[in-house]
Amino acid sequence: MEPAYLASQRDGTLARRINQAVDALATCTLCPRMCSVNRSAGQTGFCGIGRQAVVASYGPHHGEEAVLSGRYGSGTIFFSGCNLRCVFCQNHDISHGDEGETVTPQRLAAIMLELQQAQCHNINLVTPSHVIPQILEALPHAIDGGLHLPLVFNTSAYDRVETLQLLDGIVDIYLPDFKFGTDIPALYYCKAPDYPQVARSAIREMHQQVGDLQISAHNRAIRGLLVRHLVMPEGAGGTPEVMRFLARDISSQTYVNIMNQYHPCGNLDKTPELRRGITPEEYDEAVACAREAGLSRFDIKERPILLGWR
Repeated sequence: MEPAYLASQRDGTLARRINQAVDALATCTLCPRMCSVNRSAGQTGFCGIGRQAVVASYGPHHGEEAVLSGRYGSGTIFFSGCNLRCVFCQNHDISHGDEGETVTPQRLAAIMLELQQAQCHNINLVTPSHVIPQILEALPHAIDGGLHLPLVFNTSAYDRVETLQLLDGIVDIYLPDFKFGTDIPALYYCKAPDYPQVARSAIREMHQQVGDLQISAHNRAIRGLLVRHLVMPEGAGGTPEVMRFLARDISSQTYVNIMNQYHPCGNLDKTPELRRGITPEEYDEAVACAREAGLSRFDIKERPILLGWR
């Protein structure tokens, strides 16, 4: 199966989407923050990124889901800036700042091709929601250079449906992290009380575009939706609500990674309830929620070892 963006390049869809996305930077409402700043002129809003994308790091990643990492790794590109402010963020220096390499479309395309040359199985765009125009601008250059890997949109799920529609027929694999199933924790922990509503709408759109996850005979993800959910202390992630939504509103065949790696990180001075890792019992309960909701395709990790505050 060829990547979706190749057909979009041939029929002119990609060129039209680039124009739409770049035009939107002049009064940026690409994400739910709706800052309306002129990023075309270098102004910055909530995400902290202006006209050009900033790449914090890139390279083969062997710690993603097995269907993404495979033997040679997922070709991750970590973008600086973010439209959330998660107090427990493990990539605080990247997400809350603009440190890294400011890249032109040509340079971003070159990074994609370098990852392909390294035999990565896909191009994994990490925290890409605020740089969709810049990613689209890079694709024609990458295609001209021979890019042929699936494109992974690795997002917090805090995405506008209207912006995701610019990616229809271009992104092959959506990898949203459905962080919170209820609004109060989303307000306290990432300054986005509308997060659950936004994430539900975004994931519906993602699934409508690519469907359930398709895996090749070589156990490689080639197209579809793969949802992550990080189990948090004290049930802060609203796991029951997340699992019920995925099973009933998306598909009982939704592929879900139930993640066990929460550990105290970031700025937790005002959130003592998050200053510990999750217990084995909390993880078991999350897995039970997935089963009870009717989900049948999910990654189950080892029971975590309880870790305390640094």
